[in-house]
Amino acid sequence: METKELQALFEQELKKLNWNISPKNLYAPIEYVLDLGGKRIRPVTTLMACELFSGDALRAIKPALALEVFHNFTLLHDDIMDHAEMRRNQPTVHVKWNDNTAILSGDAMLIKAYQLLEQSNPEILPKLFKIFSQTAAEVCDGQQYDMDFESRNDVTISEYIEMIRLKTAVLLAAAMKIGAICGGADDKDAQYLYEFGIGIGIAFQLKDDLLDVYGDPKDFGKEIGGDICCNKKTFLLINAINQAEGNDKKELLQWLKKKSFDRNEKVAAVTNIYNKLHLRTFTENKMKEYYDQALTALRKINKNETEKAGFYQLAEKLMYRIS
Repeated sequence: METKELQALFEQELKKLNWNISPKNLYAPIEYVLDLGGKRIRPVTTLMACELFSGDALRAIKPALALEVFHNFTLLHDDIMDHAEMRRNQPTVHVKWNDNTAILSGDAMLIKAYQLLEQSNPEILPKLFKIFSQTAAEVCDGQQYDMDFESRNDVTISEYIEMIRLKTAVLLAAAMKIGAICGGADDKDAQYLYEFGIGIGIAFQLKDDLLDVYGDPKDFGKEIGGDICCNKKTFLLINAINQAEGNDKKELLQWLKKKSFDRNEKVAAVTNIYNKLHLRTFTENKMKEYYDQALTALRKINKNETEKAGFYQLAEKLMYRIS
């Protein structure tokens, strides 16, 4: 199937999940956040991977649903931690309801994700559970590193790359590997697809860092400059701290210390320093490095290039996305 067909298939199955149950204040926020849409990258790649090796995407539908519910659970909690007010151009759950509701609804989503996963093929279920649980733990590790970095001005680039590998890339990679296993791939090909996902996932997060500064809010789905306002150690900020000199370095560190500030003023000032240091181009070059690593892994998979075309198209789309 084409990617759009797989996405439509997934949306159809997602809508079959029944959230119209009691207590309503627990499940209504779950229905709300899942109805906000999104790219559905992780579940669609799960279906793509399964189809690549078996010709039948539906063999991976339950794990795909589990991965999307899990991913959205992490977003509910991330939005609270980041004090984010908008998600996909709509109020975040903790804004529309409250923090406690978002926390508890997120917890329920995590449980539901495991309940969906356990409906997979029993023969491969132990392997899927191992990958899923390891990935879930790694995502939490990555989120903690991300929070730890907010109070540090000595974060290294290697530390940052490891953080985004854990927080973002491993879930995409696991989605592909799980799909491949559902489709009957051997361990070697499943691992190559995992490595492809890691490379693309890191490039994806670097792109996210760029879009938070240089994106269009209408396309991006949330306010520009959120990372700057909360001093999140992105690839751009870490390099700015390392490379800025003189008055620029002094100004940057002053902005990082301020507890009270005008949002627009801070975003404009820090972005100006990024521009002086040409960090947009520098970040784009680093993205290209991981993009190339991903394609190298994809080429090793024992399928012809035509069969893998969807993954090449996905990589290109993520590399040059605007939202």
